[in-house]
Amino acid sequence: MLAAGLTGCSLKTMAVNAVANSLAAPSDVMTRDNDPELIKDAIPFGLKTYESLLESVPKNQGLLIATCSGYTSYAYGFVETPAELLQFTDQSAARLGIERSLNMYLRAKDFCMRAMELRFPGIRKKLLLDPVAAVANTKKEDVELLYWTAASWGSAMSLGKDQPDLVADFPVVRALAERALALNPNWSNGTIHELFITLDSQPEMLGGDPARARKHFDEAIRIQKGQLPGPYVELAEGVSLSIPDRAEYEKLMKQAVALDPNAQPSVRLVSLIMQRRAKGMLEHLDDLFAAK
Repeated sequence: MLAAGLTGCSLKTMAVNAVANSLAAPSDVMTRDNDPELIKDAIPFGLKTYESLLESVPKNQGLLIATCSGYTSYAYGFVETPAELLQFTDQSAARLGIERSLNMYLRAKDFCMRAMELRFPGIRKKLLLDPVAAVANTKKEDVELLYWTAASWGSAMSLGKDQPDLVADFPVVRALAERALALNPNWSNGTIHELFITLDSQPEMLGGDPARARKHFDEAIRIQKGQLPGPYVELAEGVSLSIPDRAEYEKLMKQAVALDPNAQPSVRLVSLIMQRRAKGMLEHLDDLFAAK
């Protein structure tokens, strides 16, 4: 009876892992869509499904990474972006949206860190002590995990600059991103360079450097053949706005809006979301630069 019970549990775990692996497999079924509102409504159910499966297979690294990337992407595209646009008309709602985004980024980071700990036991503590040494043994197949850990953690940090414990983690985020860049600089169509536009737009005390941000912008544009709006939006918001340089900001945002979202169909949804963000910000140029 005991053997039968154990076999039953094993079969159930195998079945759940099979489903989890299928869901976590790379796919552009979401990112190629042309209806952001449809995807906005669909993603939350998928994310909670992932979390439910992880209750049964908590060590499925693929599903952990997929959940991390899902929460990070959803938070940026459908929570943080609308909240930042609300700052001009409803500051109370904007603050609530930003707080919700921060919580989602932290949730995402926890899923990625679980995957990191499974793949590299003890790395959580090592990252806080010596982040560069902690990631030194990672390999090319780890780039996806490195990237999403850095992206979720860095996004939380950017919204929680008033929280010292988050700001103190910036060297960890940079070490993760730098290792991913060193291992595969062209990964995911230049996505790591886009991340570095944001990282190098941070204040100098956090290791930022506008000149480096512009170099990563050039690399992203080269890899993407200038067809995706992300780099334009990120450079405008990260560098142009902080200088401030209204003319450059407006030029970059208009370039982003003018691009054809169908130029690279596999990431059509991402392009549409970034263009929506750019359009919204262009409508409030006076408000954006009033206090600069």
